[in-house]
Amino acid sequence: MTREVAATTAQRSCLPGRHGLKREGIEVKSEATGARVWVADDDKAVLEAIGFMLDNHDLPYRLFDSAEAMLDVLRPSDRGCLLLDVRMPGMDGLVLQDRLREAGIRMPVVFISGHGDIGTAVRAVQAGALDFLEKPFDAELLLEKLDNALEMDQVEQAGTAAVADVEARLAKLTPREREVMEGILEGKLNKVIAGELDISVRTVEIHRSNVLDKLEARNGSDLVRLVLSSYSYRDWLL
Repeated sequence: MTREVAATTAQRSCLPGRHGLKREGIEVKSEATGARVWVADDDKAVLEAIGFMLDNHDLPYRLFDSAEAMLDVLRPSDRGCLLLDVRMPGMDGLVLQDRLREAGIRMPVVFISGHGDIGTAVRAVQAGALDFLEKPFDAELLLEKLDNALEMDQVEQAGTAAVADVEARLAKLTPREREVMEGILEGKLNKVIAGELDISVRTVEIHRSNVLDKLEARNGSDLVRLVLSSYSYRDWLL
């Protein structure tokens, strides 16, 4: 028998009292760091049922009964995924997603709604949602979607960390080393770079060696791959 999360009297009666709600959000799993599921839904019965389900599966989470409450709390350093009700009083889930992105908060989003329709689902996906579920939804299906979202966030975080590492290496370059590096990116020979910068070929070779060392690149090809993965140079050759 499948389990569903819905706002029913029977479900409310089986939920433990420790999931009482506060407008500013409550943190049920007290972990200092790490990813969690961030949930916003104005239906308190559904919100408590989701919390009960996540608690039973040992998934850290935080509950909010309004979009505004979540927006006040989330910070760019927070990780995990978002589970947002599409239609909430005041700010709805789609607007909340936009506001979070404007604040530099980017996590995979799963939208839920008791008013699901094709148009709403399309808008949610176009807004960058990972998925869209209509209430009442199967609990196992929701858990699968949330697991996928958390995994996606982990992968994206690993990629972000790698890019930040390349940016830190680039910051070690002197202005002249950066000029030589940009010549390398454009596929120019050392003598061409030397002529354009009005320096000797030997000086270009020294700067080239320094660039490889500071960026921890094995060779020219590795250098190009690393640099073009950075935020600063990813569109360099376009």
